[in-house]
Amino acid sequence: MMIKYRVHEVAKDLNVPNKDVIDLLNANFEGQKKHMTALNEDELDVVFESFTQKHAMENLDAYFADREAEPEAAPVEKAAPVQQPAPKAEPAPQQPAAKKPANGDAQKKQQPPKPQNQKRPEQRPQPQKSQPAPVQQKPAEQPAVDTSAVKRSTGRLVDTRSSHVDIERYNEKYDRLASEKGAAENTVQKQKLTQRSHRRGKPQSRKETEAERLRRIAMERKAKPITVLIPDEIVVNELALRLKATAAEVVKKLMMMGVFATVNDVIDFDTASLVAMEFHAKVEKEVVVTIEEQIIDDSEDDDSNLVPRAPVVVVMGHVDHGKTSLLDAIRHANVTASEAGGITQHIGAYRVPIDGREITFLDTPGHAAFTTMRARGAQVTDIAVLVVAADDGIMPQTVEAINHAKAAGVSIIVAINKMDKVGANPDHVKQQLTEYELVPEEWGGDTPCIPVSAVKKEGIDDLLEMILLVADMKELKANPDRAAKGTVIEARLDKGRGPIATVLVQNGTLHAGDIVVAGTTVGRVRAMMNDRGERVKEAGPSVPVEITGLNDVPTGGDIFNAVSDERLARELVEQRINEQKEEMFNAQTRVTLENLFDRMQQGDMKELKIIVKADVQGSVEAVRQSLEKLSNDEVRVHVIHGGVGAVNESDVMLAGASNAIIVGFNVRPDPVAEENAKRDGVDMRLYRVIYECIEEIESAMKGMLAPKFREVLLGRAECREVYKISNVGIVIGAHVTSGKITRSAQVRVVRDGIVIADDKVASLRRFKDDVKEVADGYDCGICLERFNDIKEGDVLEAFMMEEYREG
Repeated sequence: MMIKYRVHEVAKDLNVPNKDVIDLLNANFEGQKKHMTALNEDELDVVFESFTQKHAMENLDAYFADREAEPEAAPVEKAAPVQQPAPKAEPAPQQPAAKKPANGDAQKKQQPPKPQNQKRPEQRPQPQKSQPAPVQQKPAEQPAVDTSAVKRSTGRLVDTRSSHVDIERYNEKYDRLASEKGAAENTVQKQKLTQRSHRRGKPQSRKETEAERLRRIAMERKAKPITVLIPDEIVVNELALRLKATAAEVVKKLMMMGVFATVNDVIDFDTASLVAMEFHAKVEKEVVVTIEEQIIDDSEDDDSNLVPRAPVVVVMGHVDHGKTSLLDAIRHANVTASEAGGITQHIGAYRVPIDGREITFLDTPGHAAFTTMRARGAQVTDIAVLVVAADDGIMPQTVEAINHAKAAGVSIIVAINKMDKVGANPDHVKQQLTEYELVPEEWGGDTPCIPVSAVKKEGIDDLLEMILLVADMKELKANPDRAAKGTVIEARLDKGRGPIATVLVQNGTLHAGDIVVAGTTVGRVRAMMNDRGERVKEAGPSVPVEITGLNDVPTGGDIFNAVSDERLARELVEQRINEQKEEMFNAQTRVTLENLFDRMQQGDMKELKIIVKADVQGSVEAVRQSLEKLSNDEVRVHVIHGGVGAVNESDVMLAGASNAIIVGFNVRPDPVAEENAKRDGVDMRLYRVIYECIEEIESAMKGMLAPKFREVLLGRAECREVYKISNVGIVIGAHVTSGKITRSAQVRVVRDGIVIADDKVASLRRFKDDVKEVADGYDCGICLERFNDIKEGDVLEAFMMEEYREG
């Protein structure tokens, strides 16, 4: 960078007043100059040229004549000349930097300053013993000049008496100065100039530089195309980053294509590809690989790797038809004597050996786990054994079991139990089975019916052989040489061992130490126990085991997978937990009569599934036929289950799994079922008159569901004692089990799940005091207005009706 050369320094070096230099600069340049102002190259050129011309001499003849006449004298101390650039208009050479003054004071003004104080406009090395430039001859009339040596304080000694001047040397010097000046000018341009006058005429503005940069980038893109990966959908801003372009450029290209999008909008693959081609980029389709695809192997097994596996059997049936007895008979009859008393724990599933083969039985209470697994899409069981008592025949829960098994698509084997009882009639049972599309094999159907007796251990072997035969026909196979995959049968939290899950391995082999992902839980298998309580190291297909090591209790029916990367597994679990939270806040997706018409309009609902529960079987059939006649071109009404009795937990779970609506007549849900229905969002409609249900569902299908009254449940009370008091009548001694009972409430009397009366509270007392309400946990006395046939154990449900209007 150039050294600052100020006005007062120039004036001192030229031996002129500051005012002369300032006046000269103000006359030729804009802006007010001061004695501390630093001068640039142009200003220095003007100053040097002006003062050189002002003090020019016609010739130097007198100077040379005097110098020739003088004898050889001591060399005169010579300061390095002030290098003044030659005038651009005329080729007149500079005055010598040091000479004898020939004209008194006038010549003194030409004398240069001392060498130590001299300033240079550029930094460059001084040439050693440089010769002065050619000088003009002085006029003859000027007097002689004293040429004696002048003593200087410091400096170099240069012989100025020689008349030889090396012109070529100075030509080279001026060429070098010219190139250095060009470099200096470039350096000066980088200086920070604060004055506006200095900015005029300077290099291009920033916009021009930016435009040049964009042109250069465009040329580089065209010369060397880049390759971009574009997914199915991409944000405009992300596309700009991948194309190494600005978002404005991408938006401009989109607008030229007729697509108006902002930087935060999402565009599809085709549009993004066209934009990328405008930028001379090669496009490749980006395949988004999810975490599940990275760590969970869902590839199909090769037939050569498949080996036969044991069948998985679930036993279903009515409560008192001998399901538990049959399971115990099967288990104890096929376990050796040494192991019979050694079963330390029962884990919900066990294996039974028969003829060198094994059968896996799932011991699930009722149909809860079975329905839950089906709701999660887990095909766990292969065969369902339907237990029917030979003396009772088909009962309501048997019908539920048949519907569950059909919905799951599993093979059904009927075990006609209690053949040892008097009055056993297996033919009557077979006749009833045909009403539910289960035709026995003896009658030309495909449903095996095996008569057994769990008490006398008769027919057990025939049942097991039939199970193996059906399994052989199904050709059940699995690949044990891969990562384990299966289903969680049940899970619990143990105080000592933490979360414990009973899992059924369906494919692959589970080893101790494997990392397992089950739903929203993850962990490493610390220990595995089989159904006999023995610790095992591995479990193959169709083997149930109890595992510990999960971070939380999984849900029954969750799919579990053994994975290799623990970090990605935990990341997947976090992702699933977040998805569950989002689903909770999403709009209601269950079918209700209110949103049925909207879903029909959107094409979501092609079939309306209904579960009918009533107090008598005749009502069930009547409602089934009436509702199925409501089917039209847009929606088909399908009654997937009909039964007698209160709405229970199994009905709610089946409705949740099948996305169905529950319709009840003169029945009430039990507390557990009602709680589950609220939790799962199952729509439950309860009526006293059939035609009200028909009209309401029909109007819902037509999108004309009018505002109605709805009931708000206040509380429940159980009848503990019944008193007869003269002049009062029947007084119910009740205990409030939930909510509260108010004096103005309406009351529904429920006996064994059947509504037997609707009435109002006539009187409500605590001890001898009339009260307005009685809260949960307290006893009270209740008198009803009309109904008196109350019995101990009856449930009183207090409710009130309120009008509501949707929207």
